[in-house]
Amino acid sequence: MKDKAEGGSAGPLSAFPRPQETGETMKRFKTARRPAVRRLSPARLFILSFLLVILIGALLLLLPAASVREPLSLMDALFTSASAVCVTGLTVVDIGRDLSLFGQVVTLLLFQIGGLGIITFSLVLFGLMGRSLSFRGRELLQSTFLHTPRRDFFRILRFVVSGTFVIEGVGTLVLFLRFLADFPPGRALYQAVYHAVSAFNNCGYSLFADNLVRYRDDAVVNLAIVSLIVLGGLGFIVMYEVIDRWRGRQKRLSLHARVVLLTTGALITGGALLFYLFEAGNVLVGVRGPGRVLASLFQSVTPRTCGFNTVDIAALANPTILLMMILMFIGASPGSTGGGIKTSSFALLGLMIINRIRGRDGVTIFRRTVPQEILGRTIAIVLASAVSVLVIASVLLLAAGPGAGPDSRHLFVEYMFETLSAFGTVGLSMNVTAALNEIQKLAIVLMMFMGRVGPLTLAFAWSTFRRGLVYAEEGVMVG
Repeated sequence: MKDKAEGGSAGPLSAFPRPQETGETMKRFKTARRPAVRRLSPARLFILSFLLVILIGALLLLLPAASVREPLSLMDALFTSASAVCVTGLTVVDIGRDLSLFGQVVTLLLFQIGGLGIITFSLVLFGLMGRSLSFRGRELLQSTFLHTPRRDFFRILRFVVSGTFVIEGVGTLVLFLRFLADFPPGRALYQAVYHAVSAFNNCGYSLFADNLVRYRDDAVVNLAIVSLIVLGGLGFIVMYEVIDRWRGRQKRLSLHARVVLLTTGALITGGALLFYLFEAGNVLVGVRGPGRVLASLFQSVTPRTCGFNTVDIAALANPTILLMMILMFIGASPGSTGGGIKTSSFALLGLMIINRIRGRDGVTIFRRTVPQEILGRTIAIVLASAVSVLVIASVLLLAAGPGAGPDSRHLFVEYMFETLSAFGTVGLSMNVTAALNEIQKLAIVLMMFMGRVGPLTLAFAWSTFRRGLVYAEEGVMVG
């Protein structure tokens, strides 16, 4: 009897599926039965979670109860919600004047959720509801916060949540005691809570019309806000390692933690010194000695992560504007509440350039060699970020309208500053945010979102990787 391949009858047993076919069918059936959310990759789930919270926030801000006078427009509500969730701090409205108490509380909740991490927030809620953490949840959270697999995963998760509220609580207490001299107890407490949460989550939203300019010479307010910003920008895993090292649970800090701490310290110190030198004859004229130091330190910290300011940004000298643009592009550290290319990427890029000039391959730090995969990812992040910034800045310039002629050439600097502020989720502005048209606002919203989740995360979320053919190599002249 001929078999099926030879064209004969397949026989009575051919009606039954083969074992491998049965396995494949069952696999497809199980996949089809899974909910759509469970089939999402961690990157897609992370992105969609942010989008959902932004949408909910925009709908809440559209309510008449959220505004003092007339309700916000759809674009202004979307812009404010995206800025809060992405912990950027750029705003087209005066938070303290235009939004009601309800609207202000909505923004407070939005940048708390955005800073703490939407996925972490969801996992905590599931834990409180008595639900176990799924493998997908574990995978997503580890990709968000951890640079290497850890056995103490759940302890880190508890630290992220508890540490956030402890730090914000201490900051609130310090600011409350200071604000008692300026406001009634209830108002002082509300101001302290809002600014402490905004500072730790690196948002930069303020209830004061002049941001924090009125407290330029106040050491308590400056040091409290700076401390909250730095702690929020370091990254949860770095803080966790430092505490474990201090308690003796860990023999040494990881390479990641050491790179982040060293780079952060260098950027803060160098930025403060350069700001002092550049502005000694400009915005710091007439400011007393201690006030100059406080202003320089404050404006060295805020451009990388948070949009608070104690000086008029539009009045800064050109070298200072360039310095702040560089700091905003660098941003905070991985696993933190800030954006940008991150401090570790900046450090690795600098070391790669130095080693390449010396004719060396690879990067070695603290007697450790960084894997080539991470170096390649660093280059991809920096290039993707630079291209994204240039594209959005170009959109702002093109959407400015026919009136943007040679007499408005200064807008190039202001738009580039605005774009970098959105990408770094900083929130500083040269007073052009409120004057943006609808297209420009939408472009800035996209930039804020891209800066918060990362350009590579956005690019890879819906990408399908397939191994293609490998052809013979041939050189190309570069450099």
